[in-house]
Amino acid sequence: MTKVEAYAPPASAAQALSPMELLASLRAALDPWDRSAPFWIFAYGSLMWNPQFAWDARHVATIRGYHRSFRIWSRVNRGTPENPGLVLTLERGGSCRGLIYRIDPDRVQEEMALIWQREMTYGSYLPKWINCVVGDQTMRALAFTVNRECSGYAGQIPEQVMVDAISSARGRYGAAYEYLFRTIESLREHGIRDSRVEHLAGLVREQLKKVPG
Repeated sequence: MTKVEAYAPPASAAQALSPMELLASLRAALDPWDRSAPFWIFAYGSLMWNPQFAWDARHVATIRGYHRSFRIWSRVNRGTPENPGLVLTLERGGSCRGLIYRIDPDRVQEEMALIWQREMTYGSYLPKWINCVVGDQTMRALAFTVNRECSGYAGQIPEQVMVDAISSARGRYGAAYEYLFRTIESLREHGIRDSRVEHLAGLVREQLKKVPG
């Protein structure tokens, strides 16, 4: 058994939400939104550099009470059931700088349905409305925060296990380390520093140098 296998739950534990459950989750998340107000979504990982939705405004924003962390096992997008990778979530504590995107109110239902198919298939996140600070303004935005009850939640795992998983896993969207490196590139592009993620990226780069070929 590899180090990753010792910590990752069995693939059989991952249960996809039914179409009805997925729709109910989306409706519940959108319910607090005032349709007369702008709709904002907070991005801190792949939604920063690959949003795949139509938006008409974007800003660097800061949230309090959460930080980005590789705590979600990925068995499809950035890994496989046999060799899962790790992707980001918003873990409790600290703060996080990312991007907020504004979606035209007339397009919210359509665009969010696409995002839900991408991000919420396994119920990996708890969508929450949080305060985002942009300059001297505070805006409410929807964010995908940690769901510690989901089957893919990794919790506190040794740093080397994280490095091993991200260095070796590959899924339908590519390698887990590419996800990490693209996130770092996007953060730097927008003048954002995240010492935890940069430290992890350094360890993964060192690990990859040891891989033959």
